Amino acid sequence: MAFTADNLAADDRFLAAILHCANQLLAIYRESPRIASIFAAQQRWLMAHAGFALHYGHPDDGQNVGLYSGRFIDFAVKNDIASRNTAAAFMQEMLAYRFLRPVPGPDKRTRYLEPTEIAEQHFTRWLVTHMMILDSLDGGERANRITADPSTMMAAIQPRIARAIIGSEAVRSPGPTFNLFNWANSGGLVMDYLISRLPDFSRTAERVVLGPLSLRELREQFMISNTHLKRLLTQATLMESVGWTEPARRGDFWLSGRFICEYRNYQAAKFAIVDAAAEAVLGPAVQDEPQARRVI
Repeated sequence: MAFTADNLAADDRFLAAILHCANQLLAIYRESPRIASIFAAQQRWLMAHAGFALHYGHPDDGQNVGLYSGRFIDFAVKNDIASRNTAAAFMQEMLAYRFLRPVPGPDKRTRYLEPTEIAEQHFTRWLVTHMMILDSLDGGERANRITADPSTMMAAIQPRIARAIIGSEAVRSPGPTFNLFNWANSGGLVMDYLISRLPDFSRTAERVVLGPLSLRELREQFMISNTHLKRLLTQATLMESVGWTEPARRGDFWLSGRFICEYRNYQAAKFAIVDAAAEAVLGPAVQDEPQARRVI
């Protein structure tokens, strides 16, 4: 059986695994900030998943395989991902950045689109990173099987992931602090960076101290304005989810145990979805029930 969200959230090894995942996502951003910005806020991430799923074949709207603006916009509005204007602007941005390109389609009156090679490569890397972490927990070979035939595997697995993520409240709204960061421009990247700084974490800890935090480094690394970053951290501070050990933003920076729990539960729900999609396409990752999957 695929991992469940409860299995993963209860496994201390998973905490270490998601720190690795946060670092991998940050590495992708540093290599290609423009394409990684798609993952920098939840709305853009959901729209990207929706676009790929429609391209590969998302049957929920009763139409055949094919991505075009009208279909994408209707899908985004229907699934409460974005407004019509926001969805249309996202499509234009993806075309301008050459992550999408026009292709011939069955209806000559419709401008069909497809992801370019670089967009597909980065999305495949996202998928393989998640499979590598799942493999590290149970000894499976998901990542190797996907990299052996990435285009076929993406086309088969990604629409299943997108469908489940778009319909999952645990992924889309795991908690108030997570939502605050993940719906803000570049907020998801800032959150991943803060989580990546975590030392060993006790589940019972009310706060975990990260050490000094340079706001200038955050601004420069993630191209976020000083006003926007300070507003984001001020709101999180008022929620008692982050803070400094001394007044006036001095001393060491800390994260609340509640905030870390929200992040862990989000990741557990997301990884469970990814594993279920992989199992549906590839079959069981392991043939017997390994000790690694038993929650002790």
